[in-house]
Amino acid sequence: MPNELERVLRTRTILLWGAGLLLVAGVAAAVLLTLLGGGRPEDSARLDALKTAANIVVGAGGAAALLLAARRQRSAELELVRKDHDATERRITEMYGKAADQLGSDKAPVRLAGLYALERLAAGHPEHRQTIVNVFCAYLRMPFDAEHDKEELQVRKAAQRILLLHLRRGRAEQPGGDFWPDTDLDFSGAELVGLTLTHCTIRSITCYGAKFLELTTFRGTEFRTKADFNKAEFTDRVDFRGTAFGGEREGFNGAVFSGPADFGTKSTARLAGAEAKEGFPRTWPAEWEERPIADRPGWAELARKDEPGQPAAR
Repeated sequence: MPNELERVLRTRTILLWGAGLLLVAGVAAAVLLTLLGGGRPEDSARLDALKTAANIVVGAGGAAALLLAARRQRSAELELVRKDHDATERRITEMYGKAADQLGSDKAPVRLAGLYALERLAAGHPEHRQTIVNVFCAYLRMPFDAEHDKEELQVRKAAQRILLLHLRRGRAEQPGGDFWPDTDLDFSGAELVGLTLTHCTIRSITCYGAKFLELTTFRGTEFRTKADFNKAEFTDRVDFRGTAFGGEREGFNGAVFSGPADFGTKSTARLAGAEAKEGFPRTWPAEWEERPIADRPGWAELARKDEPGQPAAR
């Protein structure tokens, strides 16, 4: 700190520099009067040249002063922007921390308030949306008793509805202003009750080992880069009609369908390695079919129709 203060001009230094400049100006004026004060024509021409040079010097000095003033103004504005940015980040951090604390409450209404606080934060600050979506997904991945904890079930369904609202683009003539583009969802190992993500646009979704209870529907949804349903379990009806798998990494290897399923006939889903419990109405893509598993009565494996033979015994 002392070194910083030493670099600041003191009042005494400013006064000394001012006196020195006045002295130099006085000496220069006296010399000019002595040398060029005779009234001769050549003296007048020299004085005019000196005046022109002096005007140029004064103009250059004024320009330098303007540049210095502009630099000071720019520095002040940058400092103001930095302070405003820091204040905004502190406010966001405080809001985020408070909402996260609410999610950890033992009271369902407080947890709901935390979800909606995070939603408002994401709506106002797009750069933090994916982080907040990650929090929603992490919350849904936490274990709970769906059969007995009805209040928590309602909180989780509210989280799912918030995601549904913001992952829909809306119609072309009335696009959704609340749409969150380029969103990634990670439901690995989650237990999801009545998940509805219809007509959404999602960059990627990971549901590895997830368990889906009640009606699950992705009807009309577009997965742009990845849709991982490997080892997922669908215990009730599931609807994939019109679902677009745009990436190269979608898969259902090890997935289990224990209830009705409807993929429509034009779906591009790859179902190799998936299993289905027999006795339920299902619509698979045109090139896929169920084949009974020899050593597991009542169960079938999904295979392409053009693949010869039966699946190997397990």
